[in-house]
Amino acid sequence: MSNNPSGPRTDPSIRPTSISVLVVAALVAAAVGWLLLSFFYNEWPAPPWLPVIVIAALAAAEGILAQNTAARVQRKRGAPPVEPLAVARYAVLAKASSLAGALYGGYCAGQLLFFALDMSREFSNDSLPATAAGVVAALALVGAALWLERSCRVPDPPDRDDTDEPGIPPDRI
Repeated sequence: MSNNPSGPRTDPSIRPTSISVLVVAALVAAAVGWLLLSFFYNEWPAPPWLPVIVIAALAAAEGILAQNTAARVQRKRGAPPVEPLAVARYAVLAKASSLAGALYGGYCAGQLLFFALDMSREFSNDSLPATAAGVVAALALVGAALWLERSCRVPDPPDRDDTDEPGIPPDRI
């Protein structure tokens, strides 16, 4: 409850994800990835492929979900209606996934830059494919998440000034 019930009411809504927030998160994660690798290079394990596969699968799932949700929210023919709570959940999933993808992509990009600048070591040559695939999978996840978030937006109501039914106000159609 609000302490000021007579104050202005705010409409509860989720704001669109800011690209600048994703870029800053990716840059910070890249710096962290670079620093961790530069300090602990000899003890650092080879990057695993499992996170890359999971992030790529999540990107594919969110891409399919975005396409399905867009058709359902826009009420295209043959698409079943969508539950409003499900759309809110999809929007939250999209926001979280875009941030997670930016963080993981930045982390991998920082490591990729370290590996690219230090190709003389054997570890760098072995780690390059998994790290590069991590950047690509993370970019795919961010793209799919932003598409899903865009698909969850409520479409503008159609203009109905040319109603054929007299006596029905335009806001009731």
